Amino acid sequence: MDLKQLEYIIKIAEENNITRAAEKLFITQSALNQQLLRLEKELGTPLFYRSRTNWRPTEAGEVYLANAREILQIKHRTYSMISDIAATKKGNLSVGFTPGRGVDMFTSVYPDFHRRYPDIIVEPNELSVHKQQQQIARGDLDIGFMTLRESDRSGDVYQTICREEFVLAIPAGHPLSEMAAPPGEPLAVMDLSLLRYEPFVIMYKESTSRRLTDAIFRENGFSPTVLFETSSTATIATLVRSRICCGLIPSYYVTKNPEGIAAFSLPGHPSWDIAVSYKRGGYLSGAARDFIQLAADYWLGQEEIGGDV
Repeated sequence: MDLKQLEYIIKIAEENNITRAAEKLFITQSALNQQLLRLEKELGTPLFYRSRTNWRPTEAGEVYLANAREILQIKHRTYSMISDIAATKKGNLSVGFTPGRGVDMFTSVYPDFHRRYPDIIVEPNELSVHKQQQQIARGDLDIGFMTLRESDRSGDVYQTICREEFVLAIPAGHPLSEMAAPPGEPLAVMDLSLLRYEPFVIMYKESTSRRLTDAIFRENGFSPTVLFETSSTATIATLVRSRICCGLIPSYYVTKNPEGIAAFSLPGHPSWDIAVSYKRGGYLSGAARDFIQLAADYWLGQEEIGGDV
C-alpha cells in the first residue's frame, strides 16, 4: 500500500475539495485526480461524492479514511518508538497551541527544544481548542496546549500544567477604577453586577473562554450588553485600554501589559486550566515529553512573574 496515496485521500477529505487539496500537497489537480481515479478503479467504488464546492466521503470513503489514518498513526508511532530506542533524536513532532499567547509560548520554547533536537522537524499548528481536540482524536496532532475547564475535556489524555484566574478588566479611567488595588498588591474583588449596564466585548460562542464567561455572567444574575464578539482575547484587552468596553479575560493578558487596565478579581475567583493533551492510547515520544516539560516551565515561569495579578 502506498502511504503517500493515503495522505492524498486524507487531504482531499480535509479540504472537501480536490483543487484546494492539490494546492496544499504542492501537486497539480490533474495528478491528484489521477491518483484518486486509479484507487477508486482498484477498489471498485467511488470514495467521494463530487460537487464543485464540496467533496464528501461516500460510505466506502469513510471506511478508507478511518483505516488510512490508523495506518499512518501506526507508522508514526513505530518510527517514534524506534527513534527513542535508537536515541537517534530524529523524526517529526506536531504541536498545537491556541492563537495569541500560545504563539508566545511556542516562540519561547522552540529555540531551546531545537538546540536539544536539531533533527526533529517540528510542525506548529495555531488552532482553537476544539480543532486541536479533533486533530488529536484523529491522530493528526501529537500534542496540543490548551486553555479549558474540566467540562471542556474530551476523551483523550490531559495533563494540567497550572490554573489561571479570569479577571474583570475595566478602563483605567473608569469611575470604578479607583477601587483597584495598588500595583504589586493582590487584586481587589469587585461585584460584577456593578457593571451590568456597561458594554462588554466577549469571545465567540465556540471558544472555551466564552463558555466560562457565560457561566460567570449567569452566576452574577445578568446578561451583558455585548458590543461585539471576537476571536482574540488580545483584542478585548486592547479595547479595554481604549476605553471602549469592559471584559472578562485571563490574568495573563493583564500581567503581560497592565497599562490602561484596572483589573479586579471576581467573587469565587473563577479559573480554568492551562493543559497539554495527547491521544489516549497513543505513544508519547521522548522529544514530545521534553517539549511538554519546556512548555510547563514556561507557563509556571509566567505564573511566577504574574504573582497576584
